[in-house]
Amino acid sequence: MSEHRIEPDRYELREKPRYRFALCRRRFLGTVGAGVVVLVVVRDGLSLEEQEPGEAETLRASADPISAWLHIGEDGAVTVFTGKVEVGQDIRTSLTQAVAEELGVPPVRITLIMGDTDHVPYDAGTFGSRSTPQMGTQLRRAAAAARATLLRLAAEQWGVGDASQLALADGRVVHRASGRSAGIGELTRGRKLVETIAADTPLRPAERWTVAGTPLPKVKGPDIVTGRHRYTSDMRLPGMLVGKVLRPPSFGARLASLDTSAAEAIPGAVVVRDGEFVGVAAPDEATANRALAALRAEWETTSSHPSHRDVFAHLRRTAAGSGGSPGARGSIEAGLAAADERHEASYTAAYIAHVPLEPRAALALWEDGKLTVWTGTQRPFGVRAELARAFSVPEERVRVLVPDTGSAYGGKHTGEAAIEAARLAKAARRPVRLVWTREEEFTWAYFRPGGVIDVKSGVRRDGTLTAWEFHNYNSGAAGIRTPYDVPNVQTQFHPADSPLRQGSYRALAATFNNFARETHMDELAARVGMDPLAFRLRNLRDERLRAVLEAAADRFGWSRWQPRPGRGIGLACGVEKGGYVATCAEVEVDRASGRMRVVRIVEAFECGAIVNPDGLRNQVEGAVVMGLGGALWEAVEFEGGRILNPRLSQYRVPRFGDVPPIDIVLLDRKDLPSAGAGETPIIAVAPAIGNAIYAAAGVRLRSLPLVPHGLAGAAP
Repeated sequence: MSEHRIEPDRYELREKPRYRFALCRRRFLGTVGAGVVVLVVVRDGLSLEEQEPGEAETLRASADPISAWLHIGEDGAVTVFTGKVEVGQDIRTSLTQAVAEELGVPPVRITLIMGDTDHVPYDAGTFGSRSTPQMGTQLRRAAAAARATLLRLAAEQWGVGDASQLALADGRVVHRASGRSAGIGELTRGRKLVETIAADTPLRPAERWTVAGTPLPKVKGPDIVTGRHRYTSDMRLPGMLVGKVLRPPSFGARLASLDTSAAEAIPGAVVVRDGEFVGVAAPDEATANRALAALRAEWETTSSHPSHRDVFAHLRRTAAGSGGSPGARGSIEAGLAAADERHEASYTAAYIAHVPLEPRAALALWEDGKLTVWTGTQRPFGVRAELARAFSVPEERVRVLVPDTGSAYGGKHTGEAAIEAARLAKAARRPVRLVWTREEEFTWAYFRPGGVIDVKSGVRRDGTLTAWEFHNYNSGAAGIRTPYDVPNVQTQFHPADSPLRQGSYRALAATFNNFARETHMDELAARVGMDPLAFRLRNLRDERLRAVLEAAADRFGWSRWQPRPGRGIGLACGVEKGGYVATCAEVEVDRASGRMRVVRIVEAFECGAIVNPDGLRNQVEGAVVMGLGGALWEAVEFEGGRILNPRLSQYRVPRFGDVPPIDIVLLDRKDLPSAGAGETPIIAVAPAIGNAIYAAAGVRLRSLPLVPHGLAGAAP
């Protein structure tokens, strides 16, 4: 499967439209002033056309042959346009650095316009750790083309025959021989130039970087920490109403009857029913809640939903054949026959919620037949398409803007809140802001898929793997292939009938696949009496993965650690989306009380050339903290089509007191292209902790979360 196609784990992108309502290109050069405009022609697949046969929704490339561009104004200001969005990962800063490096302009002179469908080129979305390797590269090419154009302009104006005699730095072009100089705005004054470049535009090698590769403070960071930044949930428009939506009491419930008279009698309230959609809008939150409570609805419900207690048997029972990323070589039978030790084990992972800091929110405005929506989404163009379909309007009559958003973690690919706010605004003929409650976020958003994995393996007494059979039921195919050198392999992903709405989560299924694989590797090491680190290194040919393993173990002091009662250490590693990670963990357990705590974590990470060391370190640390929750406690409980723990008081996420000292080791490979870092650092956290628990207490835990209720009563 090409990486440019929709991964099978992204279930939410194949959903049918949530609502169908019964409701009856821009001029590119006109949007910018004089100066230099750089267009990047799509010749290398960077504006992804993600399409697979039979999909309900396809992500298609823009009709414009432009995948990225920038503008240099007469005042020397540089404006960069990208469809990527900022959801806390600080991509705004690293993309700014990339442009500054190639263009020779200070980062403070560069402004990024992000996620505004009226002003940026089409982009499939901010997901898959693609922003740095793909958009970063694309913007670097645009900046390099602009740099070459500015040097050529200066050479022409000054009568310099060879532009190589000129240098561009700090926003000024300088003629070395004469000392003559000019700001880049002076060179563009009175001109309107368009430069089109190819995909092979030469870029500065990482060894020569002076801006990229250095720690740059977060762009717009002061606005975030001082509260000047307005998230969608903070925004106001004149005459704005507050919206609320009537939700069913359980999944699959159908509206049988509705009495809206009491709600309609509330002054200022607007009630909307359109098919299965029912909502209210009112001048303030309290009135909107009162109107929603006044609706009298009767529902037809179904009792056919499995619960969290029997869901794994349900997933096995409903599993289909291979759903993507199958892998096979050699013969499993021959590999098992050649083994001195054979091992089989099953692993499970619960459904978990994204728990973003900012729940889904949208502010919608209809004016002169055009719809404008501010919303927090990872896919502004995808949401624009959803809105256009829902309201039967052309996409060019829909504008989606994404303010910097309070986290997403793969959970904000769809536009439910945007559609709901727009429907209410259409009826009210006034702008409407709708913010999901935490309970709505826990119930009606999609979840990280639960799943079951069966592993069968064989190993010789000397620690050499001979066979590896791996079957994932439902959770997904991301990271499913083993990085270890095994002569006989069979790997399959089996889609199943999920009782809950499911979709993308940070690293997709790579977290669960890696948990099962790395836990199983530890079990094999124990069977042949080998040190877990030595066992992995014996079966690894991938030098990059070996490097992070050795770096993490060295910083952690793996070989120097002295065993002590109630303490244990564990490690795990993995590869995903061009990133290489290894995690070592130390835990302390008390079997009598069931208490367990993580004492410390060391993680080594390598993703090629590092663009922003501080930003990368923050990404890795954030992934480790998030990984603690999924590893130890997080699980969605459900029964009869209802979520049983839809509040933070009931759903356990990491707290400040849970976070151990975290030591991050970054390997900067300037000889390799930069890869993304938003996902891969999470995948080795759970297995490292689980393996450390086994070392400390002799308890082998094969289900995520590992200790939702502590270790008391766990079988050894």
